[in-house]
Amino acid sequence: MTKKQLTQEDVNKLLSDPSPDVRAEMAGKIARDFDAGDLSAKELQLAEEIFHVMVKDAEVRVRQALAVNLKESSKLSHDLAITMAKDVEQVALPILRFSEVLNDQDLIEIIASQSEEKQVAIANRATVSENVSDVLVNTGNEKAVTTLIANDGAKISEQSLQKAVSEMGQKEAVQEAMVNRANLPVTVAERLVTLVSDKLTGALISHHALADDAVTELVLQTRERAILSLSTDSNEGDVKVLVNQLHENDRLSPSIMLRSLCMGDITFFETAVARKADVLVSNARTLIHDSGALGLRTICRKADIPLPQFVAVRAAIDALREMEYDGLDHDRERFSRRMIERLMTQYDDMGVEFEKDDLNYLLDKMSDLPLRTEDDAA
Repeated sequence: MTKKQLTQEDVNKLLSDPSPDVRAEMAGKIARDFDAGDLSAKELQLAEEIFHVMVKDAEVRVRQALAVNLKESSKLSHDLAITMAKDVEQVALPILRFSEVLNDQDLIEIIASQSEEKQVAIANRATVSENVSDVLVNTGNEKAVTTLIANDGAKISEQSLQKAVSEMGQKEAVQEAMVNRANLPVTVAERLVTLVSDKLTGALISHHALADDAVTELVLQTRERAILSLSTDSNEGDVKVLVNQLHENDRLSPSIMLRSLCMGDITFFETAVARKADVLVSNARTLIHDSGALGLRTICRKADIPLPQFVAVRAAIDALREMEYDGLDHDRERFSRRMIERLMTQYDDMGVEFEKDDLNYLLDKMSDLPLRTEDDAA
């Protein structure tokens, strides 16, 4: 403290001075100098005595000034750190987020007994142990869990990540934190991708090491849910992000494009063809739906779609022109089933065989989709 000697007179002044502003100013000054290494042993002892007085001050601003200036002090005594950590938020949060004096046992006790804001502060520490992370996830505090997952300095067990997916996986903030986490177990990523938007699915594929076959299946599952839901289809901007991510990671294959079309996902197919052919989506859409045969053939050739897949694409586009939703319950599911039935029949008539994986995919989807109902037959 710039060689100013601390004396008992300073302690007495703090005890007697009625001005909160003076006490807060003194608290900040002494706390800043406390960790600077300029105090003698006697001065350090006097500073500790002052701190013990200040943590009981009736004015929050005095205790807050103390906490803000001692939050990163390695010389802060454990009992003072605990006292401030259990104080009101204005005092506690700086200590809970930054103080290395607190140990895991302290943090776990505070998580169990203190406010949600204090849990968030702990989740935001530079490092968080796996044990502390487990306790935070078990609180069910969405904001704290989101903060924890977004904190790459936090070690989180696979079990806790799975629990977070089970209990909060539908929350967009939790999804985004997981997608952008540096190290996410593949088992968690594969489970998460069935919940997130197209945009976040693309980020998952880009950031995490998913196998090619897993990527194809998971992307299609995500898009199928969008198409077969009663809500409107996914935002075209999100679809474009997903397609770009697939293309940049060499995963926008003719197979995934064909399968999406077979499920009636024309938005994904149009966007994918446009990306592969390096043209605007509007231009690709015009060529795909050209009443003549030349437009579709030209754009598919430019998109590097091989002949076997092109034959299936042409059959699917023809079927799309002739079919429509019936407006009854589950019409999207029945539409997809009729599309696959029609496509497989036409494809067989052309004498060209499906790729084995594509054929198995369509057969599996046929078994998943409902049969025609009495209303449909009528």
